[in-house]
Amino acid sequence: QVQLVESGGGLVQSGGSLRLSCAASGRTLSSYVVAWFRQAPGKEREFVAGVSMSGISTNYADSVKGRFTISRADAKNTVYLQMNSMKPEDTAFYYCAAEWRLAGIPVNLSDYDYWGQGTQVTVSS
Repeated sequence: QVQLVESGGGLVQSGGSLRLSCAASGRTLSSYVVAWFRQAPGKEREFVAGVSMSGISTNYADSVKGRFTISRADAKNTVYLQMNSMKPEDTAFYYCAAEWRLAGIPVNLSDYDYWGQGTQVTVSS
């Protein structure tokens, strides 16, 4: 079983940047597909970005394409989400999730078995 801990959230102005980290313990994160989801107040949790086990494939929500980048640092057992050109609508609680899967990057919450506690990201206008 893998345990996930997010960090790096905070308050940033519109147009600014943040980097979120998802650190794993218990198992090697390189054995899992890892994704970031977010949930804004009053809204459902939504897929943001995902990276395959190999790190070769990535997938992004249309709303963040070209602004966010997900990457793996397997030596640190960590996955990052670099967020640039941030907008007020990016304000949400961000969660990382992991799933053992040989191929593909699921976008549905129900496909992920392991979740972190989340970190708050607030973008001011």
